[in-house]
Amino acid sequence: MNYEEAEGTGENRPTTARLRQVLDRAERVVIVEASPAEADSADLPRLTVTGAEIGELARRLAIVDGGTGDRCRCIGWPTITVYGTQGDLIARWTLHHRSGLRGLGDCDADLRDGPALTAWLAERGLTRSRSVQEGLAREEAEEERRRTEWIQAAPEGLVQAAADVARPPARDYEAWSDGCQQAGDRLAALARQQYPDSGERIRLLLAWLGVSARRSSGGMKWYDMAVLRQLLAENPGLVLAACVASPLTPAQLDGAAQLFSTVEWTKAQGRNLPKSLKSLLVEHIRADGTDAMRFCMNHGYYGAERTV
Repeated sequence: MNYEEAEGTGENRPTTARLRQVLDRAERVVIVEASPAEADSADLPRLTVTGAEIGELARRLAIVDGGTGDRCRCIGWPTITVYGTQGDLIARWTLHHRSGLRGLGDCDADLRDGPALTAWLAERGLTRSRSVQEGLAREEAEEERRRTEWIQAAPEGLVQAAADVARPPARDYEAWSDGCQQAGDRLAALARQQYPDSGERIRLLLAWLGVSARRSSGGMKWYDMAVLRQLLAENPGLVLAACVASPLTPAQLDGAAQLFSTVEWTKAQGRNLPKSLKSLLVEHIRADGTDAMRFCMNHGYYGAERTV
């Protein structure tokens, strides 16, 4: 979630008491599964809340008093429009990421129970928030599976350092990013300490990098880049020597294919690989390569000439 600094001095911060005061004056509340700019479209799913259900909605909209002090940069949806007894517009709020409320004060406020509100809306026919939440939950589970797989693939003695690098993103992105960079530096130093022999270290790192090469989507994550940076920091001659000194495993060949097709490697070293290494990579990719590997192979990333 991206944020920008909210205006205000703190005197107009959102509170649940203020929210209830607004809803106590309401004759009806209309909730539309769209942003404010689209909320008046008649063909959009909407829910009209009246009577005792307004009190139920108030309980679901309870917020953490004082707000976040920030404003989410996205437009936000659903849109919640509050009307008085004369049909007059009292308030218009938006939900953000199914976890925050905008429009009650000078900044956004976190809902006390976002999932409860999502479920309440779905029970009344507004299911888009629940569908999005379920999709995000599946994505988060997949991200966690990938992160765990990468940590478990770390060479012996580097698992805890790897876990420090792979910490999930935090709300304070800048602090989190700085922390990941520092953890990556510690990981690199520990790898050199644990595996002082360059050939052994490079082959272990290649196998570790190979974990990301088999992903069908999502690209390289920040923790994959920590391994790639270590390999790019090695002496290129030693990297090539490690690749031909002894047979590479399929995982190491995956990592080599990943490394030798990066912009950083090709810009600094070109696409000319030792003939024996090129043959190994081409044979491996033809037999069991990914689409991305085949693309690179067919465009000459592993040798001066194209392979097809």
